[in-house]
Amino acid sequence: MKLAVFSTKKWVKESFSRVDTAPLEIVYFEAALNEETALLARDNDAVCVFVNDVVNAAVLRELAAGGVKTVALRCAGFNNVDLKAAEEMGISVCRVPAYSPYAVAEHALGLIMSLNRKYHRAYSRVREGNFSLDGLMGFDLHGKTVGVIGTGKIGRVFIDILSGFGVNILAYDAYPSPEAKAKGVQYVSLERLYRESDIISLHCPLTHETYHLINSFAIETMKDGVMLINTSRGPLIDTAAVIGGLKSGKIGSVGLDVYEEEGDLFFEDLSDEVIQDDTFVRLQTFPNVLITSHQAFFTKEAVDNIRDTTFNNLRALAQGEELPNKVSWEKG
Repeated sequence: MKLAVFSTKKWVKESFSRVDTAPLEIVYFEAALNEETALLARDNDAVCVFVNDVVNAAVLRELAAGGVKTVALRCAGFNNVDLKAAEEMGISVCRVPAYSPYAVAEHALGLIMSLNRKYHRAYSRVREGNFSLDGLMGFDLHGKTVGVIGTGKIGRVFIDILSGFGVNILAYDAYPSPEAKAKGVQYVSLERLYRESDIISLHCPLTHETYHLINSFAIETMKDGVMLINTSRGPLIDTAAVIGGLKSGKIGSVGLDVYEEEGDLFFEDLSDEVIQDDTFVRLQTFPNVLITSHQAFFTKEAVDNIRDTTFNNLRALAQGEELPNKVSWEKG
């Protein structure tokens, strides 16, 4: 099976090179998959793509014309794939449903701790010989209320970690987890979660229902000074609404590992360029906003699990077996 890997960064190649890739014949492209680069995949049986690759109907049409039969996502989310178009063109789609919930959950906690105790600002100050404590005061997590939206594997691990801090936990999920309920997690309405939480952390997928889940109406319902954390998908948050909340003081701090227009920014070195996204630049001006570039997943264990699951998916297909972890379009 011939495989074209897009969005190939150094760490991707290093991870893939540590294992036997047979029977896959791999060609690597540093470029992201989109309408301009889809032609590169011609004469390959499958493509392997990441979170910000574009797999819309036009790209799928070009892939199908070039002989591609499978799209292998090396991530859990599949909101960047037009599943209906893929099905119509006879292209199968598979993903990595779980790689390391600990990696993302631990990163979310890191954002909370850094925003609260201002580690990033303190580090810069001390490096410059400034040992003043002014402006660095945080709060005890103990006794605070944390709202967790989404209680899949990552959300449940996040709750387990938080439990050791002595916080009160409120959860919301359209499909409450029996495992979480068995541990005593309290499920409440979104409105109550917004109203009572000191910290709100998002751990849900991006769907039509969750797009801009955090909007101006939701923010207005929240506690004054609320902390928002998003390590899931950028479009869960209406960035303009969050900026408004930051300006008014309604939002006390924001930690983002994802951004709704991150496709042209994250995973690239733009240090010598002028960033053209005015909204993102505006976010960076707030001292109470901490942004990381979609690195929550980025641990050795997670990267190796992504590699192994991706290869196992494709090996099974190459051997004539049913495609594992297949994602299908659901009508209606």
